[in-house]
Amino acid sequence: MELIHRNLLIGIHDSLQETFFEDRKYADKVIERLLKSHKKWGSEDRKVVSEIFYNIIRWKKRLEYYMGEGVKPNNIYKLILAYLLWSKTHYKKFEEFDGIKVADILTKLKKGTVPTKAIEYSIPDWLAETLEKELGKNWEREMLALNEQAPTVLRTNSLKTTPRELIADLNDENVEAFTIKNYPDAVQLAEKKNVFLTSAFKDGLFEVQDASSQKIGELLDVKEGMRVVDACAGAGGKTLHLAALMKNKGQIIALDIYEWKLAELKRRAKRAGAHNIETRLISDNKVIKRLHEKADRLLIDAPCSGLGVLKRNPDSKWKIDQEFIERIKSEQQQILQDYSKILKKGGQMIYATCSILPSENNEQVKTFLSNNPDFSLIKDEKIMPSEGYDGFYMALIKRDA
Repeated sequence: MELIHRNLLIGIHDSLQETFFEDRKYADKVIERLLKSHKKWGSEDRKVVSEIFYNIIRWKKRLEYYMGEGVKPNNIYKLILAYLLWSKTHYKKFEEFDGIKVADILTKLKKGTVPTKAIEYSIPDWLAETLEKELGKNWEREMLALNEQAPTVLRTNSLKTTPRELIADLNDENVEAFTIKNYPDAVQLAEKKNVFLTSAFKDGLFEVQDASSQKIGELLDVKEGMRVVDACAGAGGKTLHLAALMKNKGQIIALDIYEWKLAELKRRAKRAGAHNIETRLISDNKVIKRLHEKADRLLIDAPCSGLGVLKRNPDSKWKIDQEFIERIKSEQQQILQDYSKILKKGGQMIYATCSILPSENNEQVKTFLSNNPDFSLIKDEKIMPSEGYDGFYMALIKRDA
């Protein structure tokens, strides 16, 4: 990889500035806008920009150590240069790098060591402490995995096609993919490509959904004709999976507190040919009360720290803090208490997060079950990032009475 075009450097600089210093600007959306606004960039240019952008976000704390100061709006070119030197990326000596003391960076690089584990894995100090406290000695293995680039996994839309047919269709469009053992609908790309430009995507033959996330729909064990409620549906990745598993028969009620997410879900459902989904905005408590004891199956994909998906959202580790995690934990318990009432007697629900912290996962389930003796745990599963895909937790719970 090499960085030899100045307009790419400027694009990376401006996108990093936006991600780090502007409120509510998330890396995936920032890079998407940048690439859309530079239609003349070829696929190689896009790859260079995306890779450098994400790697700098991922390794920010380590790069700050090499450059000898924290990132500020006026030293982002120094941050980029520190990354280029550390990663041994060939680059042109752009005027933006004038005046930066390269020797100081190289001196630290030559040491070959860094002073703390937080710097080594490039995470905030508080997060290193939290991970060690909750995961014990395994935390370093998981952090190593979370600093890798996430593979692109698709979920075959079984309403329209099969994994084998999808692979053939993608192949026709020069996208190489393969199936994954023990993941019936999953198809993984051999290398990163913009699959949203393919006619296979436009025809609704797949959704981009990590392999771990696909396990949730399967565990819920939905059947045709059931009434299923997805209580935190968001833009509907898991909702669409449930619709496919139910073969469009029965009813799925998708709830969320954000109208724009439900609007996106409707668009995606139309493309996927999923007709059994009804969206409802949670505008007040009455929306939930009306559904009490009405669902055969319930999915609570709870808001969480997102620590299991840092591979694909590396900027979130710089946007959250310990206070946020404490707040989200009380929110999770509240959601479990309130939304579990939606389940019929004899019905089953899943509590899921994309976190790897036991305090957000099995400990939350334990607390819920101790306060609600009419519910019991059937099984739970934790998937760790070191297994190759996103970190997830899911607990299948039954309402007994």
